Amino acid sequence: MSIWEVILAFVVVVLMLVALLANVLVLMCFLYSADIRKQVPGLFILNLTFCNLLMTVSNMPLTLAGIIYKSQPGGDHICHVVGFLETFLTTNSMLSMAALSIDRWIAVVFPLSYHSKMRYRDAALILSYTWLHSVSFPIVAASLSWVGFHHLYASCTLYNKRPADRTQFVIFTGVFHTLSFLLSLIILCFTYLKVLKVARFHCKRIDVITMQTLVLLVDIHPSQKPCCIPEREQAGAAHVPSLGIPKGSWALCFTPF
Repeated sequence: MSIWEVILAFVVVVLMLVALLANVLVLMCFLYSADIRKQVPGLFILNLTFCNLLMTVSNMPLTLAGIIYKSQPGGDHICHVVGFLETFLTTNSMLSMAALSIDRWIAVVFPLSYHSKMRYRDAALILSYTWLHSVSFPIVAASLSWVGFHHLYASCTLYNKRPADRTQFVIFTGVFHTLSFLLSLIILCFTYLKVLKVARFHCKRIDVITMQTLVLLVDIHPSQKPCCIPEREQAGAAHVPSLGIPKGSWALCFTPF
């Protein structure tokens, strides 16, 4: 193995351990917290956690073996099953993140009608769609023998070995990633921009109320009043990076796929 392959194998091992630990902790929090289980987003979180755990224990070890041995780990049947799961679980994870962002958008933008708009039945319907959407594409790929070991990725994934099917495979992958990756990205951007707009509106309103209260209740020297406003704006703008974390981490994880 070259030095770059050793580094890549080490990175995969670290990611596998971190993913396993993080998702097990999330699952433990869900099991031991009655408050989380009562909340509707808990269904999306549970689905996302199971997808990540299955990906960690099914695909990542075989990817590590592919990097080390530079060949397909196991037989064709195992590779086809793992490739099917990789496509299904990755798509399901992306759509689960989009569903979580829709839930947060409804909770922030429509707080008074949230419980009527997002019930367990509604969450179950959304999860049913994510499962149907996620399983349809790998079923088509498996039926057309478009699942196999790709040496470039050292992984069992979508792969076409027949040059005659190249055009059909390109169309299939284009439709698949448009309706999965691109659709989820658009939903994430739309919902979090709406959440950011509402958060900024409330922040400005809180600033005005706070300054009026301070003027009425506290004797602030006129020279100090302009200094309070930038500090309030800076504190209120602290939510901007936190809202960018979900989109940034989502893009970092799923863009390679």
